[in-house]
Amino acid sequence: MKTDSLFQPFALKSLNIKNRLVMAPMTRSFSPDGVPTPEVAAYYRKRAEGEVGLILSEGTVINRVSSSNDKDIPHFYGEQALAGWQNVINNVHEAGGAMGPQIWHMGVMPNHQSGWTPAEPFEGPSGLNSPGFSNGRTMTESDIADTIAAFGQAAADAKRLGFDCVEIHGAHGYLIDQFFWEGSNLRTDIYGGKTLPERSRFALEVIKEVRKRVGDDFAVILRLSQWKPTAYTNKMAHTPQELEAWLNPMADAGVDIFHCSQRRFWEDEFEGTDLNFAGWAKKVTGKATITVGSVGLTGEFLAAFAGESSDPSSLDELLRRMDRGDFDLVAVGRPLLSDPFWVQKIREGRTDDLKGFTKEALAALVM
Repeated sequence: MKTDSLFQPFALKSLNIKNRLVMAPMTRSFSPDGVPTPEVAAYYRKRAEGEVGLILSEGTVINRVSSSNDKDIPHFYGEQALAGWQNVINNVHEAGGAMGPQIWHMGVMPNHQSGWTPAEPFEGPSGLNSPGFSNGRTMTESDIADTIAAFGQAAADAKRLGFDCVEIHGAHGYLIDQFFWEGSNLRTDIYGGKTLPERSRFALEVIKEVRKRVGDDFAVILRLSQWKPTAYTNKMAHTPQELEAWLNPMADAGVDIFHCSQRRFWEDEFEGTDLNFAGWAKKVTGKATITVGSVGLTGEFLAAFAGESSDPSSLDELLRRMDRGDFDLVAVGRPLLSDPFWVQKIREGRTDDLKGFTKEALAALVM
């Protein structure tokens, strides 16, 4: 494989990274009561030592009582948690890496298998996680305003601590995505509506607040998905025109990079073209994009949670699309959970040394 295109530097505002490979955000419940430990810092440092260009943290929740359904998901608020994140970014920078936190509010969620629940009910646009599944309350406009402010504060703290960028989690059926989706947003006020652009108002206000708090020169990434955990084949934008109407206002509001989540990066987004989600997002907005979805492995990541293992796979199709200019950056998830030196092995052509993925990697911070 000729991988030169993956190892070109990339610079955009506050981001200045040595290659095009990104560690995708992957939930790790290893932060007791929301506080990242020295082991969490060592885990991320090891990926920086392994030559990952940009590390995006696991989802880290904003300052809302019910923003998480798991007590050991890291917080991005509070003195102790932010001190833990300061240690993380110091370690990553000492190892020559770059990093941004993914700031997150889960919205209405199922109760965690541990039995832990937050001190207040889950909150979302209409109290729904998905059609027919209610496990929370409908947010008031005051709740919405406070949540927007909490996203802004988390982004401001990321910049203050010295992170290189920030990513807003707007995908995968969590709070921002619950506002996007007609299946979970039944509101009739200004945060609802029959069209996707109307239901994007909450996201737009979050983006504008984040941009205001970090200034014009700090890179802001937004992660989006068409699919939902409860609806794998879902599309909110069914045509390129609908995609353009959805994404361009968010680009204008302050998004620098769209992180376009797919289960399989090689799947075409619309019929009649072989552009994937990231390819189309770049085409309609002119913004930089990140592609993601089963890069470097034979199986897709949702199956991993059911215990399926995956083997290393060819990057030829990824490189074909990359060389064509479809997207700017490539996010890799499970290979970097299992092997902190995956990027280095790809650069050196050591494909025989690549590891597969097993569910055991989900249960440990592999160093």
